[in-house]
Amino acid sequence: MTQVAEQPVATGPSADYIRQLVPDPILTVRDLKTWFPVRRGVLRRTVAHVKAVDGVNFNVPRGQTLGLVGESGCGKTTVGRTILRLIPATSGEVRFNDTPLFELGRGEMRRMRRNMQIIFQDPVSSLNPRMTVGAIVGEPLRVHGMASGSELADRVESLLKRVGLSPEYRRRYPHEFSGGQRQRIGIARALALEPELIICDEPVSALDVSIQSQILNLLGDLQDELGLSYLFIAHNLAVIEHFCDVVAVMYLGRIVEMASAAELYDNPRHPYTMALLSAAPHPMPGRKSERIILRGEVPSPMNPPGGCPFHPRCHMAQPRCGEQVPQLEPKAGQDGHVAACLVTE
Repeated sequence: MTQVAEQPVATGPSADYIRQLVPDPILTVRDLKTWFPVRRGVLRRTVAHVKAVDGVNFNVPRGQTLGLVGESGCGKTTVGRTILRLIPATSGEVRFNDTPLFELGRGEMRRMRRNMQIIFQDPVSSLNPRMTVGAIVGEPLRVHGMASGSELADRVESLLKRVGLSPEYRRRYPHEFSGGQRQRIGIARALALEPELIICDEPVSALDVSIQSQILNLLGDLQDELGLSYLFIAHNLAVIEHFCDVVAVMYLGRIVEMASAAELYDNPRHPYTMALLSAAPHPMPGRKSERIILRGEVPSPMNPPGGCPFHPRCHMAQPRCGEQVPQLEPKAGQDGHVAACLVTE
């Protein structure tokens, strides 16, 4: 990993506060950065970096769900793929069951991936159209040498049943299924190696609302049955509130607020979270919240603003917000509620 220059930040033991919120994590992420070089000229020299992930810290609770929420382009998907080393990290540390993933060799990481799987956002592009459903679901078992022959066929049928599909579907191809069925196939594939952690990369955003609830209920039942831990990436606040135990709000490559789901939705302490919640439709007829209108556009991750990355759009910004980068610090409310804001208390 390439080390990068640090910006001056406000002091504060944010890792201690995160441990207070999630004391028994299955996954620990510390100061994770994923910067993509921008190269120009004949010699393809690096002239800048796109700071997709810029110093992220969080813990995923064991047997529960951490929701990672934010606008499109804030770096959520990059976080998930960097954790699995599908994208190389620039710097930082990721520990799974206290094992440092970035220090593992290729063979060790391949074995570790049995315990960590991913469900992709698009159920169409994530499935090979030339492979049958049985071959898709059974591929992880074959690659890792965990089953073959009749045992492989039996395990594929069992996985299809577990996600609500007929075992007879194993002979069909992905184009013969609906979007919700294809996502169930993706879930079956993720379950094949009996992982402890699954990264759900917006698994319901491409589905109809009625199908979304079915997939969420399936994921919840699987978590209760198998003791799974989820890192659930989404931009839908209603889905996050319903499904997640702990919520982390991300803006421009950084975590800006983190708390239990109930605490964060009842008592948001970061102006960006307040704005997101004010824009969400309220389920109670006739009940409206005062809409917070954000100024301007989301800054470029290639040239983020100095100080707090949100201050150019913030309705509560003060002069010091443009000078100092805030860290996650405890705020009023339940223990473990942290936000990266210099203004709120």
